[in-house]
Amino acid sequence: MSPIYRVLSSILFITIEIDFKAAYGKLSGVEVQRHLDEGKRLLSSGQLNDALIHYHAAVDGDPENFLPHFQRATVFMALGRSKSALPDLDRVLELKPEFYQARLQRGNVLLKQGCLDEAHIDYEAVLRYSPDNPESLQQLSVIEPVKRNVADAKHAIERGDCQHAIELLGTAIEVAPWDPELRLMRAECYERLGDLVKAISDIKPTTKLINDNTQGYLRMSQLHYEMGELEDALREIRECLKLDQDHKECHPFYKKMKKLNKLLTGAQDLINKEEYAAATEKLKKALKVEAHIRPIVGKMRRQLCHCHVKLHAPKEAIKECNLALQLNENDVDALCDRAEAHILEDNFSEAVKDYQKAKNINDQLHKVQEGLERAQRLLKQSKKRDYYKILGIKRNASKKEITKAYRKLAVKWHPDQFKEPQEKKKAEKHFIDIAAAKEVLTDPEKRQKYDNGEDPLDPDQQGGGGWPFQHGGFPFGDGYQFKFHFN
Repeated sequence: MSPIYRVLSSILFITIEIDFKAAYGKLSGVEVQRHLDEGKRLLSSGQLNDALIHYHAAVDGDPENFLPHFQRATVFMALGRSKSALPDLDRVLELKPEFYQARLQRGNVLLKQGCLDEAHIDYEAVLRYSPDNPESLQQLSVIEPVKRNVADAKHAIERGDCQHAIELLGTAIEVAPWDPELRLMRAECYERLGDLVKAISDIKPTTKLINDNTQGYLRMSQLHYEMGELEDALREIRECLKLDQDHKECHPFYKKMKKLNKLLTGAQDLINKEEYAAATEKLKKALKVEAHIRPIVGKMRRQLCHCHVKLHAPKEAIKECNLALQLNENDVDALCDRAEAHILEDNFSEAVKDYQKAKNINDQLHKVQEGLERAQRLLKQSKKRDYYKILGIKRNASKKEITKAYRKLAVKWHPDQFKEPQEKKKAEKHFIDIAAAKEVLTDPEKRQKYDNGEDPLDPDQQGGGGWPFQHGGFPFGDGYQFKFHFN
């Protein structure tokens, strides 16, 4: 027989037995004892839930017997269900006031719950029956210091000394970990100090310590939201709505976050599909839903910057990245995207600065190191010849635009157009540069190299070879007459 089947059979048997006795009389003393013995056996083997079933039967079978109540309370405490244990301990002391072991256990539960005065009464009562009881003496010795620490913590909070209050509350919580008031006080201190993660970690237990704690779930959701953790915020607000689906604060907050999450998720999907214009529209709508929470707004601004870079709109990209970096100056992604926007603007020195700052923040990212090296090459390259500037075109110009610009300039600077030697020499130089620009930018492979900071016509970078008249001198000789034909 499987363990699960044995447990189910045991539950069914006990239920039938209790129902039968309810109809025809109480369980006999022998039957109650059988349940107590079986509960004890299961308890000793660590099968707490199974043991609890038998103690339920024993209590129902003989409710005037203090022992089943005490043993059931012991199992409840072992399962961490102290609230369930208290009624049983209360009943034990009603039936047998001199049973100080129950009073000691109740004092321990009350102490952990922060009910210091009630715990003090129980410990004093234990000492009347057992004057040298070491556990009662020990617990009594900590109650007054805890009271002082809590009082001092409240005064510290009033003075605005949250750090000292946190230290005092920490010692109190070690003694009374199930006191929700202490945890909420410390959570408030952590909030004031800006440590929202620790604030959440203190509020979390109170959702179990306080019944139907909708305010606890709401506050955790709000704190996650302030940190930009939208998924976590939605998870906690849903817990609030499970307790009260029409909660006047949780419900509208949930609707707002759900709408925002849908827009942001949609924008990210569009970015992944490289549909940047559509993603931009969704991000703009999202900014209308939330325009104040710094981490969320910063992320949206950074994504807008990235989209504008991909759409070759450097001015708009720089504007959005600047806004993102105002909210978080250490946003590495925003720095990298702004650097790329600067490159689109041929502002290579600023691109180098942005990539260098990103590297100072995180030097382990491959894209940062790769971007910095590329920006440095482009800066160095720009001090020699800039083929885009030579043709007067943008860095994202199409092949058709490149060819059109080349033809126009080639006609203008064709050496045959000039007679005066000095002017002719100047025209020859321009013509060579124009031809070199066209050579590189209309060849996809060469253009890719050039855009990465490597000039495919520079012998110094190519190990010799390259454009045959790279360093000046018209290749056809002075006075050579020729006609230039355009295909």
